[in-house]
Amino acid sequence: MKRVIVRKDSYYDSVFLMLISTDIKKIDGVDEAVVAMGTEMNVDLITEMGLGTDEVTSSTPNDLIIAIDGKDESVLDGAAAAVDRLLSQKKRAGNESAYRPGSLSSAVEMVPEANLVIISLPGQYAAREARRALMNDLHVMMFSDNVSLEQEVSLKKLAVERGLLMMGPDCGTAIINGMPICFSNVVPRGPIGIVSASGTGLQEVACTIAKAGGGVSQALGTGGRDLKKAEVGGMMVKLCIQALGADPRTKVITVISKPPLPELMKPVIDTLKATGKPAVVHFVGAGAREPDRNIRFAASLEEAAKMATAAVTGEQYTPRMFDAGEEEINAVVERETAKMAAGQRYLRGLFTGGTLTDESATLLYDALGGIYSFDASDPAFKLKDPNVSQGHTIVDLGEDVFTVGRPHPMIDPSIRTERMEREAQDAEVAVWLLDCVIGYGSHADPAGAMVPGIRAARSAAEKRGGYLSVVASVTGTDGDFQGLGAQRRKLEEAGVVVMPSNYQATMLVKRIMERRAAK
Repeated sequence: MKRVIVRKDSYYDSVFLMLISTDIKKIDGVDEAVVAMGTEMNVDLITEMGLGTDEVTSSTPNDLIIAIDGKDESVLDGAAAAVDRLLSQKKRAGNESAYRPGSLSSAVEMVPEANLVIISLPGQYAAREARRALMNDLHVMMFSDNVSLEQEVSLKKLAVERGLLMMGPDCGTAIINGMPICFSNVVPRGPIGIVSASGTGLQEVACTIAKAGGGVSQALGTGGRDLKKAEVGGMMVKLCIQALGADPRTKVITVISKPPLPELMKPVIDTLKATGKPAVVHFVGAGAREPDRNIRFAASLEEAAKMATAAVTGEQYTPRMFDAGEEEINAVVERETAKMAAGQRYLRGLFTGGTLTDESATLLYDALGGIYSFDASDPAFKLKDPNVSQGHTIVDLGEDVFTVGRPHPMIDPSIRTERMEREAQDAEVAVWLLDCVIGYGSHADPAGAMVPGIRAARSAAEKRGGYLSVVASVTGTDGDFQGLGAQRRKLEEAGVVVMPSNYQATMLVKRIMERRAAK
């Protein structure tokens, strides 16, 4: 039984509505629920789910759609009432009496000293607002995605001409003058500047710097296409490097990116050389290289952070795979493989961070003879169905294919916990590899959300006569409201081996899989 309600001119934040949808789905007797604004994508989604009506089809992005499929009328009544209750709670919590600027110009009038605009609008509107901000000499951080490549190129050219930052589109992480923005972490101020064409990569490096006793001057995101598309040409990466080069508080510059276009690597390196400052570069998948004048090349995100920290103090950096000694690592490997059943042979990596996904997949690809994923560069290892794992599989559950009509899994862990329920049924899986990203923007307790699924999967493996090894890392600091130590303890209490970084977690999994294959 279905019920669809469309309320004209009733705007709410999309992430808030996605979280309401998740809550309504949990109601007994509700089979499906979508509470969303009437954007073209949401209308298509609701229609594909069999909940479309003429009123839904004619709705606009300013209209609220409540679509529920439930057991009977009483269930629908209760679910609709729950939606209204949650919406009213939002209004009360949001202090509706407070003035909220309805345009960029009124916001500037309200806070005239501001010089940075964060844009989080549907992609079709975002570029127009970004141009207005740049023309008003305001730096821009564009959280919005679905902005065309042509618009990005035009905006970044304008920003470069005016000497302004144009971070994004699809830029979710930055730390400006010590202030975490969007998905980011609480880290100490210090002399290391970061330029990143990846979000969770920036978080991993910044948090590792903090754990090593260092601090961050500025951490500037650029959006993933800056070094992936020749048309963009690394415009913002180079401008950010130049800005950090001119910043007296920045003593060391660190540049990180998912695999860039080969032809864009040299211009970035030349820009770093021109600053004259010590610099560290890590391009995921590119591996380490010999130093080049003032630049050192790191083989992992963790190494990039540790190299940068050592460069500040002038200490000699010595590469090391694990913080723990070999004897301790070997003992963990033996313990984790001792009780596995004969048929357990596969790895499943269930990630919320795209760069962390890429790092692990790159490090394990050759050792495991290939990794299946949603967007594998080798067509032979592209998943036939992104929701169904094959062999050794590592997936970024934040990919668009998994998040249509739902919040990112760093906000709403249910995307991963639902996948865990399915993976727990596979008797051939030997190891799970997980990330846990905390900080601003993330779920209040991502480790706690995973624990029931981890316990259930380990119990299922034990009942089958086997053992499921679960290895994870936590990206964050004790300054984050979730607490690094608290998140680690929750995972460890569930039997998870928690490593100091994603790199170390991945290398431990490599050892476990190699030992398993040797038995």
